[in-house]
Amino acid sequence: MKSKFFTKETIIGILFCFAAAIPAWLLGNKFPIIGGPVFGILIGMLLAFWKRPTLLDSGIKFTSKYILQYSIILLGFEMNLFNVIRVGGQSLLVMIFTLSASFITAYFVGKAMKIDGNTTTLIGVGTSICGGSAIAATAPVIRASDEDVAQAISTIFLFNIIAVFIFPAIGRMIGLSDTGFGMWAGTAINDTSSVVAAGASWSSAAGNNTALSFATIVKLTRTLMIVPITLVLAVYTTRKLSREKASSTDGENSFSFVKVFPWFVIGFVITAIMNTFLPIPAAVAETLVKIGKFMIIMAMTAIGLNTNLKKLLTNGLKPICLGLCC
Repeated sequence: MKSKFFTKETIIGILFCFAAAIPAWLLGNKFPIIGGPVFGILIGMLLAFWKRPTLLDSGIKFTSKYILQYSIILLGFEMNLFNVIRVGGQSLLVMIFTLSASFITAYFVGKAMKIDGNTTTLIGVGTSICGGSAIAATAPVIRASDEDVAQAISTIFLFNIIAVFIFPAIGRMIGLSDTGFGMWAGTAINDTSSVVAAGASWSSAAGNNTALSFATIVKLTRTLMIVPITLVLAVYTTRKLSREKASSTDGENSFSFVKVFPWFVIGFVITAIMNTFLPIPAAVAETLVKIGKFMIIMAMTAIGLNTNLKKLLTNGLKPICLGLCC
């Protein structure tokens, strides 16, 4: 019996995304402030101008949806729950207030500017939690389109770049301590790579790694918020789709929670627990995380391949304004 997923065409499409993601990964290593996922989307959007064979489509779709989910599971190997508990006690209140402020801002500004609900949600979680990883985790749950994801990733990327350059300068201007800057950078900058870049810049000038280490741990602790946020969004999406089904005329009036439940987030929690309590060599955990991050680049490349660049540029200003407000 032929597999539902791994047909010959699907495998060819996945390999195509894999090959297209390699230059994005190399560029991401060369320019970590920009990051591989952004290069992946850009390369994908450029390749989208090529009239590709239809046999690639199923593999590209599989990569943008399922490879994206599997990548989140592997990111759990980056977490050490003991560090999360230790740092979480110091930063939990700050995280709760900053996440709440960011989500509330995204909701009201998004409505005022009449931005698509999925785009608003993705920019909100990307700003509040952990940039590209949070967007990757949330997109399948709320059934966001590839263009929604591309809009959100592009917006988050812009403010990552700005933050790396202005945060250290502002921190010195207002007289933050090393720990204070680490807390601020870890709770306010979007992607982990940009948090590390800003923390390294501060630590280089300070002559110690206190800010860098603290910012990184706070950022990874913040990443765990993916779990409750995706669960809440799964419940919301289920109710929304159930209402839509109930008001439709096709006779179907229910929608299963199981269909939108983010099972991959359970995998993320399991791998975090494994990394904390099992004697997994650091080199192995680090390799698995790198594989997960490469899979995100693959997925972003696939999303770029399905993105209408003209539409993205036409609608680009409003998401940027929303990202600025958040």
